[in-house]
Amino acid sequence: MTGSHTLAETESQVASRLQGQPIDFSGMAVVSNLFRAANAVRNHLERTVLAQHNLSWTAFVVLWVAWVWQESETRMIAEESGISKATLTGVLKTLEKLGFTTRRRSEKDGRLVIVGLTAKGEALMRRLFPEFNKHESELAAVIPEGRRDEMANHLRAMTIYALTSDQ
Repeated sequence: MTGSHTLAETESQVASRLQGQPIDFSGMAVVSNLFRAANAVRNHLERTVLAQHNLSWTAFVVLWVAWVWQESETRMIAEESGISKATLTGVLKTLEKLGFTTRRRSEKDGRLVIVGLTAKGEALMRRLFPEFNKHESELAAVIPEGRRDEMANHLRAMTIYALTSDQ
């Protein structure tokens, strides 16, 4: 459901509105459904998993990046998380208040800020990620098991193209 209209109603209305125009409807459907799916999945995971830990999607992604890569510069965390450094600053303030992360100046270059997880942040990610992944698995279950790798590869290819095509 999108707003007060069903997905089928919306798609029918769009097709009617754009009738006669040279539109790649299958390309439009792929991108718009990808956008809808990404937002629906994000909202679902925020409600079912992250909210109980006072985390937004963005905060979780920042924790994930810090957990995977361990101590890292803020610019790398922002880039890996797909957010601006300004957004990262706000997210890190929240994560520090929750006791999950620390920030310190780089010993090599005082202009750089290094972010790391606290013991509390490490413990949270060890508990939280398996629960998060359980929900990922449930969401992915609508795709036949033999097709998931193929879909993941297609989405990865779209991501790489989008990230590199405007450079």
